[in-house]
Amino acid sequence: RARALTPAAPAAHREPSRTHGTSRRRLASSRGRPAALPDPHAMPVTRKSAATPPSHADTAAPAAKRVRRSRKPASASKLFVLDTNVLMHDPTSLYRFEEHDLYVPIMTLEELDNNKKGTSEVARNARQASRMLDEIVCASENGIAAGIALEGPSRGLATGRLHLQTEAIEIRLPPALPTARGDNQILAVVMFLVDKHPGRDVILVSKDINMRIKARALGLAAQDYFNDKVLEDSDLLYTGTRELPADFWDSHARGMQSWKEEGRTYYRVSGPVAAEMLVNEFVYQDGDSPLQAWVKEKEGRGALIETLTDYSHHKNNVWGITARNREQNFALNLLMNPEIDFVTLLGQAGTGKTLLTLAAGLTQVLESKRYSEIIMTRVTVPVGEDIGFLPGTEEEKMAPWMGALEDNLDVLNGTAGEGGDWGRAATRDLIRSRIKIKSLNFMRGRTFLNKFLIIDEAQNLTPKQMKTLITRAGPGTKVICMGNIAQIDTPYLTEGSSGLTFVVDRFKGWPHSGHITLQRGERSRLADHAAEVL
Repeated sequence: RARALTPAAPAAHREPSRTHGTSRRRLASSRGRPAALPDPHAMPVTRKSAATPPSHADTAAPAAKRVRRSRKPASASKLFVLDTNVLMHDPTSLYRFEEHDLYVPIMTLEELDNNKKGTSEVARNARQASRMLDEIVCASENGIAAGIALEGPSRGLATGRLHLQTEAIEIRLPPALPTARGDNQILAVVMFLVDKHPGRDVILVSKDINMRIKARALGLAAQDYFNDKVLEDSDLLYTGTRELPADFWDSHARGMQSWKEEGRTYYRVSGPVAAEMLVNEFVYQDGDSPLQAWVKEKEGRGALIETLTDYSHHKNNVWGITARNREQNFALNLLMNPEIDFVTLLGQAGTGKTLLTLAAGLTQVLESKRYSEIIMTRVTVPVGEDIGFLPGTEEEKMAPWMGALEDNLDVLNGTAGEGGDWGRAATRDLIRSRIKIKSLNFMRGRTFLNKFLIIDEAQNLTPKQMKTLITRAGPGTKVICMGNIAQIDTPYLTEGSSGLTFVVDRFKGWPHSGHITLQRGERSRLADHAAEVL
């Protein structure tokens, strides 16, 4: 069967039903009704359900060709061939394909074996993937030739079968593709499976863009691994704020209750907008009588709204710092509230994330004595070339990475009052004695009691690293994650798969957490213009 690089074979499209994902992707899943085959030859294809959007191949096909379709059995499932980088990226991907079958080529096992040595994240994932494959194979009573059922090992997460390559495959590739490369051998396995299962969708899953391009050039279906992405578009990320419509009070006036308690005004409202609110979501309304409040309770279509402390007024300053805009006021309400254990702050450079967090931390450590000390950490990922090993203790090694801390301490130290050079030096020494700088490398197994834990540049953390850090929190500890998902320096992380995006999406609506996306830059007009035009 000729597989020449000709335009007659249409490029395989990305599957619209991403079956290996979270619940939002299951809504778009075909649930066993396979999508149209990307194969250009006259194979029977399935009639799509009305809920499944048409593929690129369907829209490009002539009308007469679209009419002649035969229905495959409703129980037919797809066969996904896993590339090595998928298993090294997420070892649990073996259980993420729901009712569909998986195929692991021998070359994938060889590459896992070659990458299992070392202490890097990739090596750890390769070892974990090998252990999971061993557990699945050992649990098989009838051998591996007919495929191993995944329902038992996955505890119901996956209902398909795992197939391992148990036969020698004759490699038939175009002369331009060398057979010595592991990627090309995996492509040959996919071509063999397409010929062996002519009535079934065989799809290569790979994180390697170039390999997906080669597969599509050979007329094979290929797609990325989507389960690591929390959101398809970062613009859909929860912002933590909601602007109330102009007719909000009129449309929610029926049964509304309002009262004052300890200087705060409370509103209990019920209606269509209140039904969409989340706990600790900030609501605001501009106009003649502006409102800034947040949702304290949520029950069905009703919500309890409480007005905020105005930190833009000088009498409510935090270590001499006042809020310069609405989002900063929201952030300070989260940072200063003892009932909020977990805070996430997103925003571009110059929006005041670090300054507000340090000011709130110093106030609650040195003045109100709510926390014993501030612990600050960040990922040591350089923007350019690394400068090599650094001498000294743990804190001295972390010092070059903490320039942002020093810059903000200079600002805060200037607001601590007039005492001359000696007074400012004494204040600075006192502040530094209550701030500890820790490295991520030594966090495993630790427990922080009554601490104000700041995780800076959190967009460079993977979801697994983020879980490791947040679970260090003991009783009385508050965790603040700050970052800008537009400035990710870690290889293989994107805005959709960053650990910061992960925790923002997973923690929304929890009564003891809050999130704010800071919009306006307050650093300087130069920084604001640069962030906008560059």
